[in-house]
Amino acid sequence: MGRHSSTPDEYGTATADHRPRSRGRTVAIATALVLVVAAGTAVALRTDLISLGGSCGNTVRVSVAASPDIAPALRAAADSARKQDLTSDGNCIDVAVSARDSYKVADTLRSGTGKPDFQVWVPDADLWVDRVGQNDKAVKVTPTGTIATSPIGVGMVPTAAKSFGWPKKTYGWTQLAGAALQDDRLRLGAADPARSATGLLALTKLATSAKQAGDGDGTQAAAMAKVLSQRTSDSDAQLMETVARDSSGTEEGNPKRNQALILSEQAAFAHNAEVGDSGDLDLFYPKDGSPELSYPFTLVDEPSLSTEQSRAAVRFMTLLNTSEGHEILRKHGFRNEDDSAVESVAEGAGARTPQPYATPASDPVTAEQVEQTLGMWTITVQSARVLTVVDASASMSNLVPGRGESRMEVTKASMLAALSTAFTDEDDIGLWEFSTHLDGTRDYKKLVTTARLGDRKGSGTQRDRLSSAFRSLQPVPGGATGLYDTTLAAYKEATSTYKKGKFNAVVVVTDGVNEDPGSISRSSLIQQLEELTDPEHPVPLIAIAVGPDTDKDEIEQIAEATGGSGHKVSDPADIQEVILKAIIEAGAKSN
Repeated sequence: MGRHSSTPDEYGTATADHRPRSRGRTVAIATALVLVVAAGTAVALRTDLISLGGSCGNTVRVSVAASPDIAPALRAAADSARKQDLTSDGNCIDVAVSARDSYKVADTLRSGTGKPDFQVWVPDADLWVDRVGQNDKAVKVTPTGTIATSPIGVGMVPTAAKSFGWPKKTYGWTQLAGAALQDDRLRLGAADPARSATGLLALTKLATSAKQAGDGDGTQAAAMAKVLSQRTSDSDAQLMETVARDSSGTEEGNPKRNQALILSEQAAFAHNAEVGDSGDLDLFYPKDGSPELSYPFTLVDEPSLSTEQSRAAVRFMTLLNTSEGHEILRKHGFRNEDDSAVESVAEGAGARTPQPYATPASDPVTAEQVEQTLGMWTITVQSARVLTVVDASASMSNLVPGRGESRMEVTKASMLAALSTAFTDEDDIGLWEFSTHLDGTRDYKKLVTTARLGDRKGSGTQRDRLSSAFRSLQPVPGGATGLYDTTLAAYKEATSTYKKGKFNAVVVVTDGVNEDPGSISRSSLIQQLEELTDPEHPVPLIAIAVGPDTDKDEIEQIAEATGGSGHKVSDPADIQEVILKAIIEAGAKSN
């Protein structure tokens, strides 16, 4: 990398900054070994357990499914182990490594169907392991330590980097991403956060940074997500194919090429090593902290592994934590316990001082933050298909304390506001109303069939028809709350008309408990909702209870049967905010 060559003094030293993280990783691996010993899958770190060379007894084969970026490094380590006759309890170890997208492996393990054909999984981030653990039916996964790390930043072609003052000028996440909002000043690409840990961690950091800067309602983060979605690739590998191939980043006639990418340091390292000086990237490290890929070494379905397989897997992990393993990882662009690797890896990735590449990584994001970000991404980027069902019983004419308006009037205003601000023309929205015996013997009436808001029929659009229907909603004199039959009918409608590629949901707004004596029971409703629920085609029910006469426990039980959520508000004006938050939460669960 001639253009980035420099003396060590030019880059500074990173040793002091990275020792704390190194010790933490050593402790994690040492602790993992102790736990494995305690579990009975190893007896001790005896000489024969960790020896290199010598004669072998049997050969123990271990299959590893690894994130595509680290798979080549693990293959190199496996080849080295094979050549040196690495042994575990006198048995030679034969490790086979296959490259598999982390999100695909996570989805397979989370489903709990079928027996995995690998004993070890090395995804690129802990969040995938967390995702698997969220399902009680999932295959059991046991993380045993972090074998490598790679911080996330923004890589730019040289002309774009120069225009941003690289390397002397530093930026925060919102500044870097915000540049893409300014008259297409920067064509910034990212990998789909639903499939890429790099994309998800960066978007989560961006959202938290925006919030700290005063973006309380998340509108700035959502706007940035919307812009990023226009240049989103399905995977990290596909993203790397979109970078401009000349140093100017213009590629006249090909506006699809990106001048900048949100990517890991390792991805920039691998790209620069492949293309050479003529097409390498310069890397910005955000000054408010770089989230980090963590590469957890994870045992899969450990109870089903033989003692020999468990010991061999852990032995292979210890090899990766030796000086030889560190050197292999460094050559492939990963950071590890060897502090000297930080400088050379960062330089190869396109770093120069004073970019804060030696600054310790930002605090890990929480599982809750990741879920919120996924939900925000879903509702912001992925089109929604939502059937809204509104209570029209007589009690909706009761006045809202302190407002001088009825529950129905305030509810309508809030629903109309949600329609105009939370949904785009690409979203499908429908409307039902319900009371007792509203349409013959049925407790509900279908007012507007669920359809795309931008669809035009006659002189108006679906949005026009919905707006008119919402405004026309009126409480039914003498009408009671026919909640159970209506909820079941609406859920059947939504599941039978499910649209793949959209976020499908049912929103029920009610101000009371079920008052139809001839309806099904609550237990029967919950049972039938559970039977209709399909994890492969999720349709969460979002139930919103308005006013003092509702039963929060009841709506929570009903909604949770579908993977949805129940909410109670004292003021119907809060419905708009509750709907948005509930959809965000449900969107996170569906990913």
